[in-house]
Amino acid sequence: MSTYKLFTVAGTSTHNGVSKARFANDLTSRVKILTKVGHTDIVLVTLPHPMTKLEAVNHLLANLDTGVDQMALSNKAASVEDRPAPKAKTAKATKKVAVKTKSTRKTAVVEPVLEEVAG
Repeated sequence: MSTYKLFTVAGTSTHNGVSKARFANDLTSRVKILTKVGHTDIVLVTLPHPMTKLEAVNHLLANLDTGVDQMALSNKAASVEDRPAPKAKTAKATKKVAVKTKSTRKTAVVEPVLEEVAG
C-alpha cells in the first residue's frame, strides 16, 4: 500500500460480544451492512474531514461524547500505531532495445489538408 486510505465515517459496533472500530466512506450503506450481518450497538460518526484510521481514532477518543466504545478504539489505535509506514516504491530498471525497421513509406504533408478541413 503506497498511501494511507482516508475515511469520512468512523465508530464502533459489537458483533458476537466483541466490539471493534469501524471505518467507512458512506454512513448509510455501512450501517445497513452491519445491521444485516447482526451487529449491535452501532455507533458511527461522520468525521469533520477525511482522515486516516489513526487520525479518526484519535478524533473519536478526544470526543467521547459520541457514545463510541473507548476500549475498541484504544485497541485499534494500538494496532494502527504498531504498523510500519508504507515503503516507497522504487522505480524498476527498464531495458531499452534497439529495433531495426525498414520504412518504405514517404512522409505525407498534412498541414494543407488540415487547413482545408478547418476552413
